[in-house]
Formats: sequence, C-alpha cells, structure tokens
Amino acid sequence: MKLYVTRHGQTDYNKDEIILGTTDLPLNETGLAQARELAEYAEKLGDIDIIISSPMNRALTTAKAAAERCGLDIIIDERLREWNYGEYEGRSRFTEGFAENKVNFGVRMGRSGESLLQLSHRVYSVLDDIKANYKDKNVLVVCHGGICRVIETYFNNMTNEEYSNWFMGNCQVIEYTL
Repeated sequence: MKLYVTRHGQTDYNKDEIILGTTDLPLNETGLAQARELAEYAEKLGDIDIIISSPMNRALTTAKAAAERCGLDIIIDERLREWNYGEYEGRSRFTEGFAENKVNFGVRMGRSGESLLQLSHRVYSVLDDIKANYKDKNVLVVCHGGICRVIETYFNNMTNEEYSNWFMGNCQVIEYTL
C-alpha cells in the first residue's frame, strides 16, 4: 500500500510567513495553480484509489482538484485539520517563542492551542486507521504543513532539531509505504 501525502496549495498567510493553523483561509492564485499541478501529477500517477482530506478550505480545495481530475470522491477526516497554534495564530513565523514551542512536546502551542503530544495522537490515529481500513489501496492524504511534519515522524525517526526544521512545500508530494 502506498500513502501519498501532500500539503495544500499556497494561501496569502503562507506567502507572507504568517502562522496559519485554525484560520480557514482560501488558496490564493498561486495555490490554485499548485492544486491544478498536483491534480495533473495525481492523474499521471494513475494508482490513487482514495483521497482523504482535512476539512479546512485550503486542503479541501486542493483535494477537490485532484479528485475531479482522477474521478474520485473525497473522504473528509476532521483529524487532519491543521495544528491549533493558539495565541501564535495569525502572527509572524518569526515571533519570539514560536520555534521553541514547536518542540516542547507537552506544552500547548501559544498557551491555548494543542500540544505536540495531542497533535501526534490525532495524526497517528488517522494513519493507523488508514493502514487498517485501506491496506489494499493507495491513498492520497491532503492536509497541512504541521500535519505533514507529524506524518514524517510516523515513518522516520527525527531528533527535536530535525523535527523543528523539517518543512513541506505547498503541494509537494511524499510517498510512503505502509
């Protein structure tokens, strides 16, 4: 079974280096173009059986482009929504304390958001369910940067520093084998 994972297309917050978690922004023009390119790539792969997406607008718009191109339906999974960054939401990525808070596993992001342990539990449970329920299928997961980072830890060991510095580009696709 192959698991393809992608991050949604670009939003204005992404372009401007603003922390984007629970704010439900649409894709910008660049993001829409990236979603179309992803859809073409998914069609060329020719082996995607199921698309599972975050319910957030930016991810769902990206997933819809691929679903329409490949003739597939989308399964929406609430657990794939982006990390709740708490008080960091809508602030610069370079805000004091943000990078450090990303690797404090038991500390809620921005005091009122989710801890990395809470996020990991949520994301790992999705991956465990995909592995159990779709073992003979190839799945495309459309989600968010913070979610992609946690998915990477499901398959590969990472130090705190590697975790903190790992980045997934908009509509980049990583293939994993389950």
